[in-house]
Amino acid sequence: MPKVDVPAVLLVATSVLYPVVAAIAVRTVGPGWVVGGLLAFLLLRTLSDRARRTPGALTLGLLLAAGGLVTVALFDRELSVRLYPAFMNAAMFLAFGQTLLRGPSMIERFARMTDPDLPPSGVAYTRVVTMIWTGFFVLNGAVAVWTAIWADWHVWTLYNAGVSYGLIGVLIVGELVVRPLARRAMEAR
Repeated sequence: MPKVDVPAVLLVATSVLYPVVAAIAVRTVGPGWVVGGLLAFLLLRTLSDRARRTPGALTLGLLLAAGGLVTVALFDRELSVRLYPAFMNAAMFLAFGQTLLRGPSMIERFARMTDPDLPPSGVAYTRVVTMIWTGFFVLNGAVAVWTAIWADWHVWTLYNAGVSYGLIGVLIVGELVVRPLARRAMEAR
């Protein structure tokens, strides 16, 4: 039976539920409590990452997200709560993007978990997929910033709790559809 990575599961659950919980919590307990909870969560996650030897860029990204959260909170706590999804997109951009500069690419790392003998064509393919994800984090982060600054809470929650994850799902399913086609094309060469 595979070992469950509890910190990773908590990060995903917190990320998915965050927009809805934040929208409710800001109205009921105030943005200061939400910022405090986010900071505690990010710091615990960072400590957990250090203990598990998570790639440094992801840990650095989480620390930068915490720093951005604190910086904005000094001026506007509610805005910092709303910018959290943008900070997380920036953290993921940093984590994926740095692997394009100093390989192996992030998706290659994932692929080698199941296929340690990834052929050169697979390495090239995973690099392209990493570039696509890196671009996604830029675009998704830009929309998250727009919703945080100019949209109301309903639009912010709809995008960051729904549309954003729907787009992630489309990317994942799209890659699952394209992967076997790309593999066949590479084998035909």
